[in-house]
Amino acid sequence: MTDFDALLTTLWRHDVAFIVVGGAAAIAHGSARFTQDLDLVYLRTAANLDRLAAALADHKPYLRGVPPGLPFIWDAATLARGLNFTLVTSLGDIDLLGEIPGGGTYEELLADAVELQVFRTRCLCLSLAQLIRAKRAAGRPRDLEALAELEAIEEEGG
Repeated sequence: MTDFDALLTTLWRHDVAFIVVGGAAAIAHGSARFTQDLDLVYLRTAANLDRLAAALADHKPYLRGVPPGLPFIWDAATLARGLNFTLVTSLGDIDLLGEIPGGGTYEELLADAVELQVFRTRCLCLSLAQLIRAKRAAGRPRDLEALAELEAIEEEGG
């Protein structure tokens, strides 16, 4: 079970620059859907990679879905060499995304991001319009299923 509040608070305390995307952003906009992980687009500057690596270091980040024991070093250099990381931590599952389909990078998303209450933490989220574009661009069955509800929220002025 993912402790969304603990993950968000940990990142916030380490001054990590990120935007909440995916299911947690949908929930922040009023979706009733359930999500099992926290999806974030993160700023890929050297300083932010250092803060991100430090924020999660004590929570034993490891690649989700790979065999146990596979060598994996969690540090800013690893983050710099990759782009998207699906991780399991002692606080739960988190997906760190360097960019998302239908939206782009942190810098490209920032202008339209909105500050919302995500569980019990205020942080930047995709705007509802951005979230709908991203879900449509991702095109996975679960994203397409979420579109009707998100579009209804948008029509209601959410």
